[in-house]
Amino acid sequence: MSAEEEGGGGGRKTVHPRMETGVPRLDFITKGGLLQGASYAVLGPPGSGKTVLAHQIAFWHVKHGGKALYVTLLTESHARMLANLEGMAFFDASAIPDKLHYISGYRQLETEGLKGLLELVRRAARQHQATLLIMDGMDVAKEFARDDLTYKRFLQELQTFISIIGCTTLLLSPHNPGDLPPETTAVDGIFELSLWLAGPRAVREMVALKFRGSDSLLGKHELEISDKGIIVHPRTEVQFSKPNEQGEEHRIRMAFGIPRLDESLHGGLLSGSTTLLLGAPGTGKTLLGLRFLLEGARQGQPGVYFGFYETSQRLFEKAEGVGMGDLKKYVDEGLIEIQWQPPLEHNLDSLAERLLERIHERKVKRMRLFVDSVAGFRSASVYPERMSRFFSALSHQLRMLDVTTIYSEETALFSPGVDAPQPDATAYVENVILLRYVELRSQLYRLLSIMKMRESQYDSGIREFSITDEGITVADTFESAEAVLTGHAVLAGTPKTARRKPPMGVRSPRKKPASKAKRKTARRRRS
Repeated sequence: MSAEEEGGGGGRKTVHPRMETGVPRLDFITKGGLLQGASYAVLGPPGSGKTVLAHQIAFWHVKHGGKALYVTLLTESHARMLANLEGMAFFDASAIPDKLHYISGYRQLETEGLKGLLELVRRAARQHQATLLIMDGMDVAKEFARDDLTYKRFLQELQTFISIIGCTTLLLSPHNPGDLPPETTAVDGIFELSLWLAGPRAVREMVALKFRGSDSLLGKHELEISDKGIIVHPRTEVQFSKPNEQGEEHRIRMAFGIPRLDESLHGGLLSGSTTLLLGAPGTGKTLLGLRFLLEGARQGQPGVYFGFYETSQRLFEKAEGVGMGDLKKYVDEGLIEIQWQPPLEHNLDSLAERLLERIHERKVKRMRLFVDSVAGFRSASVYPERMSRFFSALSHQLRMLDVTTIYSEETALFSPGVDAPQPDATAYVENVILLRYVELRSQLYRLLSIMKMRESQYDSGIREFSITDEGITVADTFESAEAVLTGHAVLAGTPKTARRKPPMGVRSPRKKPASKAKRKTARRRRS
């Protein structure tokens, strides 16, 4: 098949025809799929998914009109290999052997060497008119070569043949990190799969080390294997490395429906903005986020709750207890959607994909989103240093979709200062709202303050924040508390020399009793 040509001005650019793999997001990493007639090495340790990946590509290829030839150089029988694949969603027994044909090259390799194997592959490829060739167990072929030069010559002759007939080829080999086999210098592309442990967690990853003739997404990308086959999850910050700079031009205010808070925000959060809701456990972050979604639903604006720790039923019970009983009604009507991530091992980029794809599917504007909480994403990451770039990319995509987002983030329960678990979070959010506890006269009070709000004026006063069975209220400025951000409340007008009451559970230090001589002297002076 000839390559297409396109271009304008003074030159032409060759566009090679592509072969889609059918592996979710692998074609996204390769910017369109494998190049037809090219050869690719698929490397990885046992269990990393090489055989599953090759079969998933093969069944997709024959389903869409191609023909595949699968050559095994292993001692494992074809029946046993296929039995391990029968539970996969992509497996189609009806395609075997007419569209997907299997042959074993081990006996030919053992008796006639690499030359005999090459001749076998040539005959079978022509006979079955293969447009996809898979050779599984290239390490075995290498063992029959006298030296690396002989093996490379075999690979070169194989390359010449497949390029003539336009057959795309996958060469599967076991692989140890840092040890690249000889075929990597002869092929057009290299996909390296890995399987390693991050603590008790098993992590599978893919990296495109080489991809001639096209751009590709560099670096490691996590992949998972399920009964659906292999799914690749490109890193979020690489997927959106060239974000659209244009967002929604006409922006409106998105209110909470809490009068004093909306006044402090000069009408509400700006649509398309991102807000970080900081607070210790129990300060009311989840309820305030739900209140934001509920107010939007009352105005006809759709909302999404994306959480990790609260099931739908628990959220309904929570809302019912604080005067927000109509939450369930809006969920049933579809205005508010609850996406609960069960407490399992998650993939960081898979979570972002799930969130963004669902927002795309709804095809609505002015959406409200409450992510409860950032810690759920953080626990899914095996590379903590990624978090800032990940959230920056995710937040920008949400802005471009005109989604007004609130992230909740937990701080220490009793801390003398405000320490965010991710200090650089303020770089990717426009607004920061802080919820705090303060102790005053042996009572705990909730306080709310707006720490930051870009592109808008706001009231920086500290306000009392109350949660009752009638709802959420924000009071006027809490004038009786000073230095509240240090975690210590002092009554206004109290003399500086007055001794503070010690915290609960801490005894007041006792004064050391005066000596007998000092008491005698004191009595003489008084007399």
